[in-house]
Amino acid sequence: MKTVAVLGTFDTKGKELKFIKECIEEQGLKTLCINTGVFESVVEPDISSAEVAAAVGADINAIVEKRDRATATEVLAKGTEKLIPQLYAEGKFDGIISIGGSGGTSLATPAMRQLPLGVPKVMVSTMASGDVSPYVGTSDIVMIPSVVDAEGLNDISKVIFSNAANAIVGMVQNRKEIESDGNPLLAATMFGVTTPCVKAAEDYLHEQGYDVLVFHATGTGGKCMEALIDQGFIKGVLDLTTTEWCDEVVGGVLNAGPDRLTAAGKNGIPQVVSVGALDMVNFGPMDTVPAQFKDRNLYKHNPTVTLMRTTADELKSIGHEIATRLADATGKTTLMLPLKGVSMIDVEGQPFYDAEADKVLFDTLRTELADSNVEIVELDTDINDKEFAVAAAKETHFPLLQEESEKSDL
Repeated sequence: MKTVAVLGTFDTKGKELKFIKECIEEQGLKTLCINTGVFESVVEPDISSAEVAAAVGADINAIVEKRDRATATEVLAKGTEKLIPQLYAEGKFDGIISIGGSGGTSLATPAMRQLPLGVPKVMVSTMASGDVSPYVGTSDIVMIPSVVDAEGLNDISKVIFSNAANAIVGMVQNRKEIESDGNPLLAATMFGVTTPCVKAAEDYLHEQGYDVLVFHATGTGGKCMEALIDQGFIKGVLDLTTTEWCDEVVGGVLNAGPDRLTAAGKNGIPQVVSVGALDMVNFGPMDTVPAQFKDRNLYKHNPTVTLMRTTADELKSIGHEIATRLADATGKTTLMLPLKGVSMIDVEGQPFYDAEADKVLFDTLRTELADSNVEIVELDTDINDKEFAVAAAKETHFPLLQEESEKSDL
């Protein structure tokens, strides 16, 4: 029989969590109730807050005696984050659900993020209708808006809670175990303005027997790719669209953080990197562009996205950040430079064409990687030329062939 972990503050959300527990059990599944509340529980949990705190060597009773709820919550958050993946690894549950406001969501979701991809995870939250990236991160947590406060049982909350319970039951009962076809899994990065390049490269790699995961380079996409590389899913990387570094350096809205371009390098994964869409910084609608950028070369990509052309100085800084990370790579690393344009709108006659700025980028990369183990391949094409795309795909393919050959010789 499958089991769903019901995680939450049973001291303040006991009635609500009990309702979800009963909804799940009515469907024939077992539950494992885990208390992250500080004080006495309304429902007797299977795992107490004392056990959660003990996972990180803390005595919850000593903390409670001081009536220090803030410290207790911090300890329980750390304990939950450590305990939940342990319980899953021991086979104690098959999926997990929680409810809460901002505090409960901040407490439950870090633990959920520690679970493997594919493990059913449902969070009913008052925060689910806003920016959920701090809670979901690069995981596959399903966020369900509570609509009303997650406090109390009423005609609205009962509908939301029962739907959430049915959702986790369906995920757990019907989870499909996907058998790998044995094809090596590659990661590629793409933006709208580099789509022709990535599509052509993907077609070539499919013909060679690879499966290609394409990540949209919108900040979250880059973070997800880096996480999957770290988790060991990816055998090779075709990182043609490194535009997230523009937003990180200049201050756009689609940055992927300072760890972008590090996972493949530190894990020794073969990577082919290019400079796709480094001609642009991303903002929201035109009226959201910061005042200091209003006189720059701006391009209305669509009603919700405004692009800003990067300058030579900005590209020098961006090139430095990329070169620094590539130089630290421990695996086979190739940098591909398309000398006639880094995006669809950075070719002659298009609004972001600026050969002088691009030259600064190329020169920075050449200079800073001159004494590294990074191989630089330059083509006199733009990035979306099929010749460039296939050349980049071949650069990805050959290191993997060599790796397989070396393994077979052992």
